[in-house]
Amino acid sequence: MTLGAGLVLGGRLADRYSRRNVFLWGLASFTITSLLCAIAPNIQLLIAFRLVQGFAGAMVLPHVIGFIRDVFPPQELGKAFAIFGPVFGLGGILGPIVGGFIIDGNIASTGWRAVFLVNIPIGIINLWLAWKYLPKRESDHSIKIDLLGSLLIIVSSGLLLLPLIQGQEAGWPLWTFISLAASFVGFAIFTLQQRWVISRKRTPLVDPDIFKATTYDLGLAGIFVFFAGFTGVYLIITLFLQIGEGYSARGAGIANIAIALGTAMGGALSGAVLADKFGTRVLQMGAIAQITGAILLFVALPTMQSFNFWHIAPGMFVSGFGTGLVVAALFDAILLSIKDELVGSASGVLSAIQSIGSSVGVALFGTVFFHQVTSGRIDKGFRDALLLQIGLVTLFLIITFFLPKKAMDSSEYAH
Repeated sequence: MTLGAGLVLGGRLADRYSRRNVFLWGLASFTITSLLCAIAPNIQLLIAFRLVQGFAGAMVLPHVIGFIRDVFPPQELGKAFAIFGPVFGLGGILGPIVGGFIIDGNIASTGWRAVFLVNIPIGIINLWLAWKYLPKRESDHSIKIDLLGSLLIIVSSGLLLLPLIQGQEAGWPLWTFISLAASFVGFAIFTLQQRWVISRKRTPLVDPDIFKATTYDLGLAGIFVFFAGFTGVYLIITLFLQIGEGYSARGAGIANIAIALGTAMGGALSGAVLADKFGTRVLQMGAIAQITGAILLFVALPTMQSFNFWHIAPGMFVSGFGTGLVVAALFDAILLSIKDELVGSASGVLSAIQSIGSSVGVALFGTVFFHQVTSGRIDKGFRDALLLQIGLVTLFLIITFFLPKKAMDSSEYAH
Protein backbone atom coordinates (compact mmCIF):
# COMPACT_ATOMS: atom_id res chain seq x y z
CA MET A 1 0.00 0.00 0.00
CA THR A 2 2.73 2.49 0.94
CA LEU A 3 4.76 1.52 -2.13
CA GLY A 4 1.91 2.46 -4.45
CA ALA A 5 0.99 5.54 -2.44
CA GLY A 6 4.53 6.96 -2.38
CA LEU A 7 5.59 6.51 -6.00
CA VAL A 8 4.44 9.91 -7.32
CA LEU A 9 6.23 11.71 -4.47
CA GLY A 10 9.30 9.52 -4.97
CA GLY A 11 9.50 10.54 -8.62
CA ARG A 12 9.16 14.24 -7.79
CA LEU A 13 11.74 14.21 -4.98
CA ALA A 14 14.35 13.21 -7.54
CA ASP A 15 13.76 16.46 -9.45
CA ARG A 16 14.80 18.44 -6.36
CA TYR A 17 17.41 16.26 -4.64
CA SER A 18 18.71 14.33 -7.71
CA ARG A 19 17.83 10.78 -8.71
CA ARG A 20 21.06 9.38 -7.32
CA ASN A 21 20.58 10.81 -3.83
CA VAL A 22 16.93 9.77 -3.51
CA PHE A 23 17.72 6.31 -4.93
CA LEU A 24 20.58 5.78 -2.45
CA TRP A 25 18.50 6.92 0.54
CA GLY A 26 15.59 4.74 -0.56
CA LEU A 27 17.78 1.69 -1.11
CA ALA A 28 19.51 2.14 2.26
CA SER A 29 16.15 2.53 4.02
CA PHE A 30 14.75 -0.55 2.25
CA THR A 31 17.76 -2.62 3.35
CA ILE A 32 17.53 -1.47 6.97
CA THR A 33 13.78 -2.07 7.18
CA SER A 34 14.30 -5.55 5.68
CA LEU A 35 16.47 -6.33 8.72
CA LEU A 36 13.84 -4.86 11.04
CA CYS A 37 11.15 -7.01 9.38
CA ALA A 38 13.31 -10.11 9.79
CA ILE A 39 13.75 -9.58 13.54
CA ALA A 40 10.22 -8.27 14.24
CA PRO A 41 9.03 -9.86 17.52
CA ASN A 42 5.31 -9.66 16.69
CA ILE A 43 2.90 -9.14 13.79
CA GLN A 44 2.11 -5.54 14.75
CA LEU A 45 5.73 -4.41 14.43
CA LEU A 46 6.17 -6.51 11.28
CA ILE A 47 3.28 -4.64 9.64
CA ALA A 48 4.67 -1.29 10.81
CA PHE A 49 8.12 -2.09 9.38
CA ARG A 50 6.54 -3.29 6.14
CA LEU A 51 4.74 0.04 5.77
CA VAL A 52 8.07 1.86 6.09
CA GLN A 53 9.72 -0.65 3.74
CA GLY A 54 7.08 -0.04 1.07
CA PHE A 55 7.58 3.72 1.27
CA ALA A 56 11.35 3.20 0.98
CA GLY A 57 10.71 1.13 -2.15
CA ALA A 58 8.75 4.05 -3.58
CA MET A 59 11.94 6.14 -3.32
CA VAL A 60 13.78 3.56 -5.48
CA LEU A 61 11.44 2.24 -8.15
CA PRO A 62 10.64 5.37 -10.23
CA HIS A 63 14.27 6.37 -10.84
CA VAL A 64 15.57 3.36 -12.77
CA ILE A 65 14.00 4.66 -15.96
CA GLY A 66 15.52 8.11 -15.38
CA PHE A 67 18.99 6.60 -14.97
CA ILE A 68 18.60 4.79 -18.28
CA ARG A 69 17.68 8.12 -19.91
CA ASP A 70 20.72 9.77 -18.28
CA VAL A 71 23.24 7.14 -19.37
CA PHE A 72 22.22 6.17 -22.90
CA PRO A 73 22.10 8.45 -25.96
CA PRO A 74 18.70 8.74 -27.73
CA GLN A 75 19.64 6.31 -30.52
CA GLU A 76 20.38 3.56 -27.96
CA LEU A 77 17.43 4.08 -25.62
CA GLY A 78 15.26 1.59 -27.46
CA LYS A 79 17.79 -1.19 -26.93
CA ALA A 80 18.30 -0.18 -23.29
CA PHE A 81 14.57 -0.34 -22.58
CA ALA A 82 14.42 -3.65 -24.46
CA ILE A 83 16.82 -5.07 -21.85
CA PHE A 84 15.14 -3.32 -18.92
CA GLY A 85 11.65 -4.60 -19.77
CA PRO A 86 12.35 -8.36 -19.54
CA VAL A 87 14.52 -7.91 -16.43
CA PHE A 88 11.68 -5.96 -14.80
CA GLY A 89 9.10 -8.57 -15.77
CA LEU A 90 11.28 -11.50 -14.72
CA GLY A 91 11.87 -9.90 -11.32
CA GLY A 92 8.16 -10.04 -10.58
CA ILE A 93 7.91 -13.66 -11.74
CA LEU A 94 11.10 -14.99 -10.14
CA GLY A 95 10.41 -13.35 -6.76
CA PRO A 96 7.68 -15.86 -5.74
CA ILE A 97 9.75 -18.73 -7.17
CA VAL A 98 12.83 -17.85 -5.12
CA GLY A 99 10.61 -17.05 -2.13
CA GLY A 100 9.08 -20.52 -2.28
CA PHE A 101 12.52 -22.16 -2.15
CA ILE A 102 13.63 -19.91 0.72
CA ILE A 103 10.54 -20.65 2.83
CA ASP A 104 10.56 -24.41 2.22
CA GLY A 105 14.32 -24.52 2.76
CA ASN A 106 13.93 -23.03 6.26
CA ILE A 107 17.52 -21.80 6.17
CA ALA A 108 19.11 -21.97 9.63
CA SER A 109 15.60 -22.46 11.06
CA THR A 110 14.73 -18.86 10.16
CA GLY A 111 11.46 -19.78 8.39
CA TRP A 112 9.74 -16.82 6.73
CA ARG A 113 12.29 -14.39 8.21
CA ALA A 114 14.82 -15.52 5.59
CA VAL A 115 12.68 -13.84 2.92
CA PHE A 116 13.65 -10.51 4.46
CA LEU A 117 17.20 -11.46 5.42
CA VAL A 118 18.06 -12.23 1.80
CA ASN A 119 17.43 -8.56 0.98
CA ILE A 120 20.30 -7.41 3.19
CA PRO A 121 23.33 -8.67 1.19
CA ILE A 122 21.52 -7.75 -2.03
CA GLY A 123 20.88 -4.25 -0.68
CA ILE A 124 24.48 -3.77 0.47
CA ILE A 125 25.90 -4.89 -2.88
CA ASN A 126 23.48 -2.63 -4.76
CA LEU A 127 24.32 0.33 -2.52
CA TRP A 128 28.01 -0.11 -3.34
CA LEU A 129 27.32 -0.44 -7.07
CA ALA A 130 24.94 2.53 -7.07
CA TRP A 131 27.40 4.70 -5.14
CA LYS A 132 30.20 3.83 -7.56
CA TYR A 133 28.44 3.85 -10.93
CA LEU A 134 25.22 5.88 -10.93
CA PRO A 135 25.58 9.24 -12.69
CA LYS A 136 25.78 12.30 -10.48
CA ARG A 137 23.67 15.37 -11.07
CA GLU A 138 23.41 18.55 -9.08
CA SER A 139 20.35 18.99 -6.90
CA ASP A 140 17.91 21.67 -8.03
CA HIS A 141 16.68 23.33 -4.84
CA SER A 142 14.70 25.85 -6.85
CA ILE A 143 12.10 23.09 -7.27
CA LYS A 144 9.78 23.12 -4.28
CA ILE A 145 8.00 19.97 -3.13
CA ASP A 146 4.25 20.47 -2.91
CA LEU A 147 3.66 19.14 0.62
CA LEU A 148 -0.14 19.48 0.54
CA GLY A 149 -0.30 17.78 -2.85
CA SER A 150 2.00 15.03 -1.56
CA LEU A 151 -0.29 14.42 1.42
CA LEU A 152 -3.39 14.37 -0.80
CA ILE A 153 -1.93 11.89 -3.30
CA ILE A 154 -0.55 9.58 -0.56
CA VAL A 155 -3.83 9.51 1.37
CA SER A 156 -5.95 9.10 -1.80
CA SER A 157 -3.72 6.31 -3.12
CA GLY A 158 -3.80 4.59 0.26
CA LEU A 159 -7.60 4.79 0.39
CA LEU A 160 -7.69 3.20 -3.08
CA LEU A 161 -5.11 0.47 -2.51
CA LEU A 162 -6.16 -0.69 0.96
CA PRO A 163 -9.61 -2.05 -0.06
CA LEU A 164 -8.14 -3.51 -3.28
CA ILE A 165 -5.60 -5.42 -1.21
CA GLN A 166 -7.85 -6.42 1.71
CA GLY A 167 -11.34 -6.35 0.19
CA GLN A 168 -11.49 -9.88 -1.20
CA GLU A 169 -10.17 -11.49 1.98
CA ALA A 170 -12.59 -9.45 4.12
CA GLY A 171 -15.57 -10.29 1.89
CA TRP A 172 -15.98 -6.74 0.53
CA PRO A 173 -17.66 -5.16 3.59
CA LEU A 174 -19.11 -1.64 3.51
CA TRP A 175 -15.87 0.07 4.59
CA THR A 176 -14.13 -1.08 1.38
CA PHE A 177 -16.63 0.75 -0.83
CA ILE A 178 -16.54 3.83 1.40
CA SER A 179 -12.74 3.83 1.12
CA LEU A 180 -12.87 3.50 -2.68
CA ALA A 181 -15.36 6.37 -2.94
CA ALA A 182 -13.24 8.52 -0.61
CA SER A 183 -10.17 7.85 -2.77
CA PHE A 184 -11.90 9.20 -5.89
CA VAL A 185 -12.97 12.29 -3.95
CA GLY A 186 -9.37 12.69 -2.81
CA PHE A 187 -8.02 12.44 -6.36
CA ALA A 188 -10.56 15.06 -7.50
CA ILE A 189 -9.44 17.41 -4.73
CA PHE A 190 -5.81 16.72 -5.68
CA THR A 191 -6.53 17.69 -9.30
CA LEU A 192 -8.11 20.98 -8.22
CA GLN A 193 -5.26 21.65 -5.80
CA GLN A 194 -2.66 21.07 -8.54
CA ARG A 195 -4.44 23.57 -10.80
CA TRP A 196 -4.36 26.08 -7.94
CA VAL A 197 -0.62 25.47 -7.46
CA ILE A 198 0.02 26.07 -11.17
CA SER A 199 -2.09 29.26 -11.12
CA ARG A 200 0.18 30.56 -8.34
CA LYS A 201 3.27 29.88 -10.51
CA ARG A 202 4.49 27.19 -8.12
CA THR A 203 5.83 23.72 -8.87
CA PRO A 204 3.08 21.06 -8.95
CA LEU A 205 3.69 17.57 -7.67
CA VAL A 206 2.60 16.16 -11.05
CA ASP A 207 3.74 18.22 -14.01
CA PRO A 208 0.72 18.49 -16.36
CA ASP A 209 3.01 18.66 -19.41
CA ILE A 210 3.57 14.91 -19.22
CA PHE A 211 -0.03 14.39 -20.33
CA LYS A 212 0.46 16.43 -23.52
CA ALA A 213 2.02 13.37 -25.18
CA THR A 214 -0.82 11.19 -26.47
CA THR A 215 1.53 8.19 -26.58
CA TYR A 216 2.18 8.57 -22.86
CA ASP A 217 -1.54 8.83 -22.03
CA LEU A 218 -2.38 5.74 -24.08
CA GLY A 219 0.63 3.98 -22.60
CA LEU A 220 -0.63 4.61 -19.07
CA ALA A 221 -3.96 3.03 -19.97
CA GLY A 222 -2.16 0.10 -21.55
CA ILE A 223 0.20 -0.46 -18.62
CA PHE A 224 -2.73 -0.37 -16.17
CA VAL A 225 -4.68 -3.04 -18.07
CA PHE A 226 -1.61 -5.17 -18.85
CA PHE A 227 -0.29 -5.32 -15.29
CA ALA A 228 -3.78 -5.96 -13.90
CA GLY A 229 -3.99 -9.10 -16.05
CA PHE A 230 -0.31 -10.05 -15.78
CA THR A 231 -0.17 -9.86 -11.96
CA GLY A 232 -3.64 -11.28 -11.37
CA VAL A 233 -3.50 -14.42 -13.48
CA TYR A 234 0.00 -15.45 -12.36
CA LEU A 235 -1.15 -15.15 -8.75
CA ILE A 236 -4.12 -17.41 -9.52
CA ILE A 237 -1.89 -20.03 -11.15
CA THR A 238 0.15 -20.21 -7.93
CA LEU A 239 -2.98 -20.36 -5.75
CA PHE A 240 -4.49 -23.07 -7.96
CA LEU A 241 -1.39 -25.23 -7.64
CA GLN A 242 -1.14 -24.78 -3.86
CA ILE A 243 -4.80 -24.78 -2.81
CA GLY A 244 -6.26 -26.97 -5.54
CA GLU A 245 -3.45 -29.46 -6.20
CA GLY A 246 -1.63 -29.44 -2.87
CA TYR A 247 1.69 -28.14 -4.18
CA SER A 248 4.15 -26.79 -1.62
CA ALA A 249 5.52 -23.24 -1.94
CA ARG A 250 8.65 -24.74 -3.52
CA GLY A 251 6.63 -26.95 -5.87
CA ALA A 252 4.51 -24.02 -7.06
CA GLY A 253 7.71 -22.05 -7.56
CA ILE A 254 9.22 -24.79 -9.71
CA ALA A 255 6.02 -24.95 -11.77
CA ASN A 256 6.18 -21.22 -12.42
CA ILE A 257 9.60 -21.64 -14.02
CA ALA A 258 7.68 -22.39 -17.23
CA ILE A 259 6.36 -18.82 -17.18
CA ALA A 260 9.80 -17.43 -16.32
CA LEU A 261 11.45 -19.29 -19.20
CA GLY A 262 8.80 -18.05 -21.63
CA THR A 263 9.22 -14.48 -20.38
CA ALA A 264 13.01 -14.65 -20.74
CA MET A 265 12.80 -16.01 -24.28
CA GLY A 266 10.11 -13.56 -25.36
CA GLY A 267 12.01 -10.63 -23.89
CA ALA A 268 15.30 -11.67 -25.49
CA LEU A 269 13.70 -12.10 -28.91
CA SER A 270 11.82 -8.84 -28.67
CA GLY A 271 14.81 -6.83 -27.46
CA ALA A 272 17.32 -8.32 -29.88
CA VAL A 273 15.24 -8.54 -33.07
CA LEU A 274 11.58 -7.61 -33.05
CA ALA A 275 11.50 -4.23 -31.26
CA ASP A 276 13.73 -2.43 -33.80
CA LYS A 277 11.98 -4.02 -36.77
CA PHE A 278 8.34 -3.82 -35.70
CA GLY A 279 8.30 -1.07 -33.04
CA THR A 280 5.17 -1.00 -30.90
CA ARG A 281 3.56 -3.68 -33.06
CA VAL A 282 5.52 -6.13 -30.91
CA LEU A 283 2.97 -5.30 -28.20
CA GLN A 284 0.26 -6.79 -30.41
CA MET A 285 2.32 -9.94 -30.96
CA GLY A 286 2.77 -10.27 -27.22
CA ALA A 287 -0.93 -9.73 -26.52
CA ILE A 288 -1.92 -12.38 -29.06
CA ALA A 289 0.60 -14.80 -27.52
CA GLN A 290 -0.85 -14.15 -24.05
CA ILE A 291 -4.39 -14.78 -25.27
CA THR A 292 -3.20 -17.99 -26.96
CA GLY A 293 -1.55 -19.10 -23.72
CA ALA A 294 -4.75 -18.41 -21.75
CA ILE A 295 -6.79 -20.42 -24.27
CA LEU A 296 -4.35 -23.35 -24.01
CA LEU A 297 -4.71 -23.29 -20.22
CA PHE A 298 -8.48 -23.04 -20.45
CA VAL A 299 -8.74 -25.98 -22.84
CA ALA A 300 -6.35 -28.12 -20.79
CA LEU A 301 -8.28 -27.87 -17.52
CA PRO A 302 -11.83 -29.19 -18.20
CA THR A 303 -10.72 -32.40 -19.90
CA MET A 304 -8.35 -33.56 -17.15
CA GLN A 305 -9.20 -36.88 -15.47
CA SER A 306 -6.24 -36.47 -13.13
CA PHE A 307 -4.11 -33.38 -12.84
CA ASN A 308 -0.62 -33.35 -14.26
CA PHE A 309 1.51 -30.23 -14.39
CA TRP A 310 2.51 -30.95 -17.98
CA HIS A 311 -1.09 -30.37 -19.04
CA ILE A 312 -0.77 -26.67 -18.24
CA ALA A 313 2.97 -26.18 -18.85
CA PRO A 314 2.58 -25.29 -22.58
CA GLY A 315 -0.04 -22.63 -21.82
CA MET A 316 2.12 -21.18 -19.03
CA PHE A 317 5.14 -21.03 -21.33
CA VAL A 318 3.24 -19.36 -24.20
CA SER A 319 1.66 -16.87 -21.80
CA GLY A 320 5.08 -16.04 -20.36
CA PHE A 321 6.49 -15.67 -23.87
CA GLY A 322 3.81 -13.08 -24.64
CA THR A 323 4.60 -11.27 -21.39
CA GLY A 324 8.26 -11.08 -22.40
CA LEU A 325 7.39 -9.63 -25.79
CA VAL A 326 5.26 -6.92 -24.18
CA VAL A 327 7.46 -5.78 -21.30
CA ALA A 328 10.48 -5.52 -23.60
CA ALA A 329 8.74 -2.89 -25.74
CA LEU A 330 6.17 -1.29 -23.43
CA PHE A 331 8.43 1.11 -21.50
CA ASP A 332 10.21 2.10 -24.70
CA ALA A 333 6.86 2.97 -26.30
CA ILE A 334 5.70 5.04 -23.34
CA LEU A 335 8.72 6.94 -22.06
CA LEU A 336 10.53 7.92 -25.23
CA SER A 337 7.75 10.47 -25.76
CA ILE A 338 8.67 12.36 -22.56
CA LYS A 339 11.16 15.22 -22.39
CA ASP A 340 14.19 14.67 -20.15
CA GLU A 341 13.21 17.29 -17.59
CA LEU A 342 9.83 15.59 -17.10
CA VAL A 343 11.12 12.05 -16.62
CA GLY A 344 11.00 12.21 -12.80
CA SER A 345 7.34 13.18 -12.69
CA ALA A 346 6.42 10.88 -15.58
CA SER A 347 8.20 7.87 -14.06
CA GLY A 348 6.50 8.41 -10.70
CA VAL A 349 3.06 8.51 -12.28
CA LEU A 350 3.80 5.51 -14.51
CA SER A 351 5.05 3.46 -11.56
CA ALA A 352 1.99 4.43 -9.52
CA ILE A 353 -0.38 3.41 -12.34
CA GLN A 354 1.47 0.11 -12.69
CA SER A 355 1.23 -0.53 -8.94
CA ILE A 356 -2.46 0.35 -8.81
CA GLY A 357 -3.11 -1.81 -11.90
CA SER A 358 -1.40 -4.76 -10.20
CA SER A 359 -3.50 -4.24 -7.05
CA VAL A 360 -6.68 -4.04 -9.12
CA GLY A 361 -5.65 -7.28 -10.81
CA VAL A 362 -5.10 -9.04 -7.48
CA ALA A 363 -8.51 -7.83 -6.25
CA LEU A 364 -10.40 -8.77 -9.42
CA PHE A 365 -8.77 -12.15 -10.00
CA GLY A 366 -8.84 -13.05 -6.31
CA THR A 367 -12.55 -12.29 -6.08
CA VAL A 368 -13.36 -14.30 -9.22
CA PHE A 369 -11.21 -17.24 -8.15
CA PHE A 370 -12.30 -17.50 -4.51
CA HIS A 371 -15.96 -17.13 -5.43
CA GLN A 372 -15.67 -20.63 -6.91
CA VAL A 373 -13.20 -21.94 -4.32
CA THR A 374 -15.71 -21.45 -1.52
CA SER A 375 -18.10 -23.80 -3.35
CA GLY A 376 -15.38 -26.38 -3.96
CA ARG A 377 -14.95 -25.66 -7.70
CA ILE A 378 -11.34 -24.59 -7.81
CA ASP A 379 -10.89 -25.59 -11.46
CA LYS A 380 -13.93 -23.42 -12.38
CA GLY A 381 -12.36 -20.52 -10.48
CA PHE A 382 -9.16 -20.94 -12.49
CA ARG A 383 -11.08 -21.00 -15.79
CA ASP A 384 -13.08 -17.90 -14.81
CA ALA A 385 -9.80 -16.13 -14.05
CA LEU A 386 -8.50 -17.10 -17.49
CA LEU A 387 -11.60 -15.63 -19.15
CA LEU A 388 -11.01 -12.42 -17.22
CA GLN A 389 -7.40 -12.34 -18.42
CA ILE A 390 -8.48 -12.85 -22.03
CA GLY A 391 -10.84 -9.88 -21.66
CA LEU A 392 -8.16 -7.61 -20.17
CA VAL A 393 -5.51 -8.60 -22.71
CA THR A 394 -7.99 -8.03 -25.54
CA LEU A 395 -8.58 -4.51 -24.18
CA PHE A 396 -4.80 -4.00 -24.04
CA LEU A 397 -4.55 -5.24 -27.64
CA ILE A 398 -7.13 -2.66 -28.76
CA ILE A 399 -5.17 0.14 -27.04
CA THR A 400 -1.95 -0.85 -28.85
CA PHE A 401 -3.51 -0.13 -32.24
CA PHE A 402 -3.72 3.55 -31.28
CA LEU A 403 0.00 3.78 -30.48
CA PRO A 404 2.39 4.94 -33.22
CA LYS A 405 4.19 2.10 -34.97
CA LYS A 406 7.53 3.54 -33.94
CA ALA A 407 7.92 5.08 -30.48
CA MET A 408 8.30 8.85 -30.75
CA ASP A 409 11.49 10.06 -29.09
CA SER A 410 11.76 13.07 -26.79
CA SER A 411 13.26 15.33 -29.44
CA GLU A 412 10.24 14.80 -31.68
CA TYR A 413 7.95 15.46 -28.72
CA ALA A 414 9.79 18.68 -27.89
CA HIS A 415 9.43 19.81 -31.48
